[in-house]
Amino acid sequence: MRPSLKSILVPAAGELIPGAANALAARVIEATGYRALLVTGAGVTNTYLGKPDVGLISVKEMADHVWTIRDAVDIALIADGDTGFGNGVNVYRTVQMFERAGASAIQLEDQVFPKRCGHFDGKAVVSAGEMVGKIKAAVDARKSEETLVLARTDAIATDGIDAAIERAHLFREAGADLLFVEAPQAEADLARIGAECPGPQICNLVIGGKTPILSQKRLQEMGFAGIIYANAPLQAAVKAMREVLTAIRENGSAAGLEHMVASFKERQETVNHDFYKQLEARYAFSEAD
Repeated sequence: MRPSLKSILVPAAGELIPGAANALAARVIEATGYRALLVTGAGVTNTYLGKPDVGLISVKEMADHVWTIRDAVDIALIADGDTGFGNGVNVYRTVQMFERAGASAIQLEDQVFPKRCGHFDGKAVVSAGEMVGKIKAAVDARKSEETLVLARTDAIATDGIDAAIERAHLFREAGADLLFVEAPQAEADLARIGAECPGPQICNLVIGGKTPILSQKRLQEMGFAGIIYANAPLQAAVKAMREVLTAIRENGSAAGLEHMVASFKERQETVNHDFYKQLEARYAFSEAD
């Protein structure tokens, strides 16, 4: 049975949630024992378009990725809805599309469109009132109360920690099930968010980003329900690809690189090849039939 995000993301649970940019990454995440993942807008933009996370991905492209990942795994999916791809009416449609595609939760943020990665400089946010309207639209659009609305604010970058916490309270009052204050730059700010924001909360740890990388135990103590590593799998894949491809170019061969790559057997296990071989055998046609 698919795990319920409502039961997983409770205060102080500290659930570890990696980011997936595609179905293969999602398969690896599920196989390594995680109960939830984030379909990351930054990751999809990077891998599918080969471009930075500056608001270039479309709602249809993201919904297609959510559907493909849901088809590949059974764990809970948080779908990155960016700014909702427009106003409250656009948010309404985005939530409908993502829920139909299999999202367990839809993340919406208060940046001005086109948005930027939460750990980039130069961000801007819409008014708190406009974001409250978007959250209300998201709540109205969902068919099931098991589909959660995750409201993110990037206001720390523009207005400081006090304003970000104030927005979190407004977003909760508007109906958000989960809260996410993006890119705090000090442990003291993380502690304030955990102590002062209502309901279950998420934090996002980006290796090389603005937020200090704290332990799961410390973030649980602060009260966080979920800990997202949105970019870690993608960063690991980029590093490994660079190292292997550089070695092949320099050495003229892949000999001796076996320790740096998944084996052929591991690769086939990751994509469940045996299951499809069994289907092929079951439905094979012969002249005798």
